[in-house]
Amino acid sequence: ASYGPNPICKGCLSCSKDNGCIRCQHKLFFFLRREGMRQYGECLHSCPSGYYGLRTPDMNRCSRCRIENCDSCFSRDFCTKCKTGFYSHRGRCFRGCPPGFAALEELMECVEGCEVGQWSEWGTCSRNNKTCGFKWGLETRTRQIVKKPAKDTIPCPTIAESRRCKMAVRHCPGGKHRRRPTKTKDKKKKKKNLMERAQKQHSIFLATDKTSQ
Repeated sequence: ASYGPNPICKGCLSCSKDNGCIRCQHKLFFFLRREGMRQYGECLHSCPSGYYGLRTPDMNRCSRCRIENCDSCFSRDFCTKCKTGFYSHRGRCFRGCPPGFAALEELMECVEGCEVGQWSEWGTCSRNNKTCGFKWGLETRTRQIVKKPAKDTIPCPTIAESRRCKMAVRHCPGGKHRRRPTKTKDKKKKKKNLMERAQKQHSIFLATDKTSQ
């Protein structure tokens, strides 16, 4: 093999001063590097970032990864390392992991997360383990863990939640309950007392006036 005097021709089987390597040695990969308007061939042991090595009977070449946001790939359609800020999942790169998968920050990969079932129906409205005797209570619903996560460090979604509810039966059967007077009744009672007091004072005034005459 003739490498020529130019350092750019290192590893070449054939080379030109203007275009660099034209053919490479058997185990090396041909890479067409572009710099501005100029391009020249290089023979490399491994392909640069964003490219993968494609071996063919004719000549091994560096082919560009066709996957968006991929830094290095195994083949044209399978990424092995994503660019910074992206998670790798099944040969693709994502800003966030798809549903059902969790992010491993140290590896920037998406792994199977914690899978949970459907929510149950809301339970009976109760308070202090009683379903009567109060106006408001709590009702709860639950769901089961169907599949545990691949890593113990990956948390599962909540499997129980509660909400405020109004009890269907406020007063327990047979129970004594003293109802508090409503504000409207309080106002009426207060007004009645004032009227009675005024009438009483008026009667006293009339009796005093007759006596003075």
